[in-house]
Amino acid sequence: MARYFDVHPRDPQPRSIGQAVAIVRDGGLLAYPTESGYALGCSLDNPDGKERITRIRQLDSHHHFTLVCHDFAQVGQLVHFDNRVFRSVKAAAPGSYTFILPATGAVPRRLLHPKKRTVGVRIAAHPVACALLEELGDPILSSTLILPDHQEPMTDGWQVKEELDHQVDAVIDSGKCGDEPTTVVDWSGETPEVVRVGSGDPAPFE
Repeated sequence: MARYFDVHPRDPQPRSIGQAVAIVRDGGLLAYPTESGYALGCSLDNPDGKERITRIRQLDSHHHFTLVCHDFAQVGQLVHFDNRVFRSVKAAAPGSYTFILPATGAVPRRLLHPKKRTVGVRIAAHPVACALLEELGDPILSSTLILPDHQEPMTDGWQVKEELDHQVDAVIDSGKCGDEPTTVVDWSGETPEVVRVGSGDPAPFE
């Protein structure tokens, strides 16, 4: 059964966050709230965690995983971008956007898109996700928690616990969170391409 942490949505209890981070560091898979629905997350050096996410979501080999970051310092270690792209991303983050960019050598090869060598990056805005990332000190490999027979992400921690009790190691419940996934912008080419319209305004990239 998954560990269940009931935390405050704006001021999460440090003890609970610390226990959840310990599970991630120990190779566990976590379901946690973001401003764009729940996400599944594990450490970057956890190949089993990635495979578990793939099985739960029934993803194909071309799925872009997302590295959820605490700040731009972490983003800059993971992806390449010039000044023009940096300004564009910085104007939109943190928030409900995922940006697809060419990965640096710091990203394990198994996390990259198999053909493009790209990866998604996102700077968290939800207080619980921010607290997790600050305590962990590293990005979290993540994927929005959209079950195979659903169109929208899961938004209630108690429901995640009921649905995935034996498939994840921990669930952080901070009440209902956002119900629309991020807007995904592919910035790996010369111009941005909006590949999914979600909760972030796509207008600046169209």
